[in-house]
Amino acid sequence: MGRELSVVGGGVIGLACALAATDAGWTTTVHDAGPRARATHVAGGMLGCLGEGQPGEDRLLDLSSQSAALWPDFLGRLGDPAVHTASDSILMAASGTDFAYLDDQVAFVRDRLPAASLRRSTGSELRRAEPSLGRGLAGGYLAEGEGAVDNRLLIDALAAALRASGGQVVDATVDDPTELPGDRVLIAAGLGSAALAGAGVPVHGEKGEILRLRRTRWSVPPPRHVIRGRRHGRPVYLVPRADGVVVGATQYEAQGPDDRRPQAVGVADLLADAIAVMPGLSSYELVEAAAGIRPCSADGLPIVQRIDDRMLVATGHGRNGIALAPWTASRVMELLA
Repeated sequence: MGRELSVVGGGVIGLACALAATDAGWTTTVHDAGPRARATHVAGGMLGCLGEGQPGEDRLLDLSSQSAALWPDFLGRLGDPAVHTASDSILMAASGTDFAYLDDQVAFVRDRLPAASLRRSTGSELRRAEPSLGRGLAGGYLAEGEGAVDNRLLIDALAAALRASGGQVVDATVDDPTELPGDRVLIAAGLGSAALAGAGVPVHGEKGEILRLRRTRWSVPPPRHVIRGRRHGRPVYLVPRADGVVVGATQYEAQGPDDRRPQAVGVADLLADAIAVMPGLSSYELVEAAAGIRPCSADGLPIVQRIDDRMLVATGHGRNGIALAPWTASRVMELLA
């Protein structure tokens, strides 16, 4: 069996797979086109399966649950506690209509995952768990074990662990993966994977905007939980960081691979919803408004498969790339074997 692997893509999927391969004895080189090409660079970093479960997405919930079980060991392998920013989540609803939507979502998750720790709570109970929440929430659920990571620290930690194990990360844009050295080639280039892997890998881009807010010396502390849910029909999440929060996220069809400028209406809606959910954010500084393009498949499931005897592909993770990284690395190792 060949033992040299070239990986195209320096995002969370490419690096996670490369690290797993290096740990298994492969000589591994990651070809990284830089942060602008990574969906991982513009992400909240939620490790959700409970909060992500949507009726009809049975298989995706199963995969997310499997990956969530792998995350503790995955974090331990990285050895950097700063990567992990929250251990639990609050799934909140601003109105009665939002709460009914959330109840349906939770019923679906419980049907698939009966052991899921989801406790229905009033708005007052949620505020006792997270005092930074605003008044007037209809209620929601406390989701234990549904944490988050800092997406950019995660990339740094993965690259550091890979190099420490003997792997390489090189700055390079790959146009023809067949010319790369190695016994196997893994294409994990997000939206660009389709052009590199061929017509058998149909992915399309969905644009999503996020905001990064930084605490000032006059601000309340960041939340201890991931806060996610709905406000008057719009999804919103607040994910803690050491110095503030990431607010997200919009989702709509991208107008091409370079459609990466945030729209004013998306930024305005995110700010309005975030401050309504956590009023103390009004004194935070807006330090970044960014848009990324998520690689999505037609059925919403990740595409992790062989293309031919030498080449593999891992893409199409949509909004769940970070959460599904350990599962994807495990699946790629099965294919390499």
